Amino acid sequence: MAGSAEAAAQGREPPAGGAARSGKRAAPAGAETLQPAKLSRAELYKPPTSEELSQLKETEDLFHSSLLRLQIEELLKEVTLKETKKKKIDAFLHEINSLLSAVPETPETELTDQAWLPRGVKVPFLQVPFSVKGKFRFLPPAELRVVGSYLLGTCIKPEINVDLAVTMPREIFQDKDNLNQRYHRKRALYLAHIAHHLSKEKLFGSMKFAYMNSNHLKPILLLRPQGKDEKMVTVRLHACPAPDLFKPSRFYPSKNNVRTAWFMEQSAPKEGATESPTPHYNNSILCDTVLLSHLHLLCSAAADFPGMKDGVALLKVWLNQRQLSKGLGCFSGFLVSMLVAYLLMKRKIVKMMSGYQVLRSTLQFLATTDLSVTGISLVKDVDASLPVLDDFHQAFEVVFVDPSGMVNLCADMTASKYHQVQFEAKRSMEILDDRMVDGFQVLLMTAKPMLRTFDHVFHLKHVSKLQGACKKMQLLNELMDRGGNYVAAALPFLVSLLVRGLAGRALLVAHSLPQIPEWSIDAEPPKHKDVGPLLFGILFVPECAASVLEKGPQADHPEALDFRTFWGEKSELRRFQDGSICEAVVWEADSICQKRLIPEQIVRHLLKLHADIPESSICYVGALLESVIRTGKEAFGTGEEAMVSVICSYDDLSRKLWNLKGLPLTVTAVQGVHPALRYTDVFPPIPMKPIYSFHTQIKTKHLLLPSEEKPCPAFIAPLKIICHMEGSGQWPQDKEAIKRIKAAFHLQLAELLQQQHQLVCRPAVTHTDVYKDGYVFRLQVAYHREPLILKEVVTPEGMLKYQDTEESRQLELETLHLPYLTSSLHGLQQQHPVFGSTCRLAKRWISAQLLSDNISEECMDLLVAFLFLHPAPFTAPSSPQVGFLRFLDLLATFDWKNNPLIVNLNSGLTDADYTEIKNKFVAARSRLPVMFIATPKDQWSSMWTQERPSAQMVFRPPLDFYDVLIHLNPNQIPRHLEGVDRPLKSFSRGVVKNSSSVKILFPVVDYDPVQCYLQELRDAFSDLALFFYDKHGGEVIAVLWKPLSFQPQPFKVSSMKGRMMTTRNNDLVCVPNVEAILEDFEVLGEGLVKSVEARTEKWTI
Repeated sequence: MAGSAEAAAQGREPPAGGAARSGKRAAPAGAETLQPAKLSRAELYKPPTSEELSQLKETEDLFHSSLLRLQIEELLKEVTLKETKKKKIDAFLHEINSLLSAVPETPETELTDQAWLPRGVKVPFLQVPFSVKGKFRFLPPAELRVVGSYLLGTCIKPEINVDLAVTMPREIFQDKDNLNQRYHRKRALYLAHIAHHLSKEKLFGSMKFAYMNSNHLKPILLLRPQGKDEKMVTVRLHACPAPDLFKPSRFYPSKNNVRTAWFMEQSAPKEGATESPTPHYNNSILCDTVLLSHLHLLCSAAADFPGMKDGVALLKVWLNQRQLSKGLGCFSGFLVSMLVAYLLMKRKIVKMMSGYQVLRSTLQFLATTDLSVTGISLVKDVDASLPVLDDFHQAFEVVFVDPSGMVNLCADMTASKYHQVQFEAKRSMEILDDRMVDGFQVLLMTAKPMLRTFDHVFHLKHVSKLQGACKKMQLLNELMDRGGNYVAAALPFLVSLLVRGLAGRALLVAHSLPQIPEWSIDAEPPKHKDVGPLLFGILFVPECAASVLEKGPQADHPEALDFRTFWGEKSELRRFQDGSICEAVVWEADSICQKRLIPEQIVRHLLKLHADIPESSICYVGALLESVIRTGKEAFGTGEEAMVSVICSYDDLSRKLWNLKGLPLTVTAVQGVHPALRYTDVFPPIPMKPIYSFHTQIKTKHLLLPSEEKPCPAFIAPLKIICHMEGSGQWPQDKEAIKRIKAAFHLQLAELLQQQHQLVCRPAVTHTDVYKDGYVFRLQVAYHREPLILKEVVTPEGMLKYQDTEESRQLELETLHLPYLTSSLHGLQQQHPVFGSTCRLAKRWISAQLLSDNISEECMDLLVAFLFLHPAPFTAPSSPQVGFLRFLDLLATFDWKNNPLIVNLNSGLTDADYTEIKNKFVAARSRLPVMFIATPKDQWSSMWTQERPSAQMVFRPPLDFYDVLIHLNPNQIPRHLEGVDRPLKSFSRGVVKNSSSVKILFPVVDYDPVQCYLQELRDAFSDLALFFYDKHGGEVIAVLWKPLSFQPQPFKVSSMKGRMMTTRNNDLVCVPNVEAILEDFEVLGEGLVKSVEARTEKWTI
């Protein structure tokens, strides 16, 4: 066993001057609680040591706060290996060592004659084609060395892997073992024999084979200890050749080592055929020859450099959270260690640096260097005989050459995967430099699965279809180079195809890393198709993703032919407005939601055309959830167009109000407050006109009423608008008088709109309803001093003082805060076109969980706004689906108890504000609402969550948990069509799509019988039960009894509502009269309630 790097594995030395000081501070060995340190005056005022000064300086310069430093130190403690575990692992390694040197020899046989292998072990290698020349015999290992992260002290939990290099003796190899997988097969047989021999031992809890980084040419043997230590460590046995066995020049990237005739099983090679190079195959053999030299390089880098150990551990955590560190072509922990060694060699990192500085420097390097264009090399002295970087660039997509000058450490990585690493590093640097973001939480503690990271994802269900793709794309040479692995051969070509097809639309196209699970030693090795479905993710450029036109070169340019070949029959000549005639592709899409799915059309078309992958093999997830916010019977679009037409109509009405002639005071501002006016109404209003025959008419008043015989009329929501009137000395200073003046304004607004713009209006004391373009707008006049007047209170001494009252709060909310919120979110929609749709999906989900009465619409809008304004570590969503998934994740993971949710609308909060909000929140936590949301205009009160949700309501499961279900008659549910499961048949609702007629009776507004019924239930029974309902077309009201109300109460005349008398233990007590209550449910809802289902098995009286 090699002990040469033990020193490198040791942790930090204690600070030079720290030993003497720490003596006094240490707590006694048996003490359970930490005692405060008692220091003499001299010690308290002792000047800081140089070590402490440098730490303070570093904290000030680098970390945004000392908290970040403490968090990182805590994380490192959490992921590094404890000394006690190391001792156990060392003992386990010693036992393996002695067992391996005792494995018996075997006689020499042909490579293809594997009868000597016992039945319990299968060769961990896909031997295709099977026939190959060469002989094999087993001899005990020439040398055993621990290599890799264990010795360096950079292996991190949860998966502790120790790599053991087993050197195969020179005698078992022949002259041409570099050809046709002979070396790889000997390596596999060598491991199979070791596995058979060790399987008899009781030392091991499990023994499995696996492919190293899922590369089929490189099986390894995994050994785990027995009993409860099984999960503690995995020892990975790597078989490698004796040093200097092969001549290195045979394995240059331009050399061939797999013959076509052998691979295609032809009897003789074709005349004059040249063999193409096999760089990946060559690289896989060379990797085994340089394990020890890499270890020495890393040991010398880590010597006297404690920051390297910490930095590499942090980088590994960073990669793990982004799913970049496992699978074929991954950015492994070993690769990151080599990169740090390279930066040390180039003086981009110095040995004085801390772990955090190493993390920053490495991310900065990754963010600014594209290894797929300009490779890097660890070679110190230039040797003319070695291949140059350009040779590597021709053979591989990403280039990072090791110190020997022959091995490409990034051989299996695709350019796309490196670009993803680069993109993540850029984003991470932005986050680390942003003082508003908790960098530690976001970078190192937040997982980034593909489904929540990318706007659209799709997967190839049948990976075996890639065999046909290799044929279509003529990838025989790549197949030979990759040992027949068609997934690895086709993947880079598929990704570059998609990158070209989505150029301009996509910021990033990424793929999951093919991963093959480990398997037991008596099972056949996994096939290439066992990687499971391949996942691809697309991150969009929001402004270009939905473009219907793909403009190509001019028809007479030479590139036009290439464009036509790439797009196939979709390409056609078109004349553009500037007179040019160009090749172009036009995608069919009518509505905004269809335009969002143009990338799906592109992906399906290109994969079918160029790779023969049928549409049935592609499972594209871009808009699976959007069906629940489809609008209207035909369900044409997802309502974005309807939303725009509402806002156009509103803008027109605002202009008309501004320019009204004849008002005693002018209108100073018109502000919408309805969710539809900020794009977040789940089902935007559709223009409607009433059918008179469905209503009862009151002729004298020109009014319509719902008819008892007909189904309930369609729900028409009034769109509320606040009209601010200018200030004047004529306004009264009495609150009742102000209300009367406002009522007069409502009457006059109705009159003037009718006279000057022929709009049908219906005035009321508190508002005026205006019917315009088939919508109903509800105008409410506001006077800016009214909230202040409502706050006036006269004390008993006759003093006037101001204090918040319920009435003043409500008015401020309606006339100041809600308009500000609506205009801010309207602006957010202009920046992020999918904000509205994401909000609507989120609200639809909350409503489907029957929680819409417990969380206000404004609270939901702010939660979704948070995802767009503070998306770190992600980018802002560009599809409603990914926005919604992140919304669910936010609900599930946000720590409401210990943190405020700060939504920085219009960037109105500074760094200092953030700190102040957090400090005040912690100080006053017990008095604040369950969900605390702070915005620039509402930093301390969290007004949108003051009343609701309550602590119990934040999450409530599906219907099985409710005590009583009240089933409703669909006929009387005006929003029946908005249900999650669209009803098969719907009722005529007494309205037709609007015609812009002027003379018309006013429709029935804001009439939803279910809401009226719910209000009555809550007024009558709120002390006994909670009521839940999905306001978007739900057919069930769910009831939950309050447990306390079922406890027997002493008899009181005042509290007999809904209760009955009974005797318990000879005492007269009151208990709820459930039968009578259930009967009341039916009586109150006569005509609306179909049946009441009591789930008596769930409760007893």
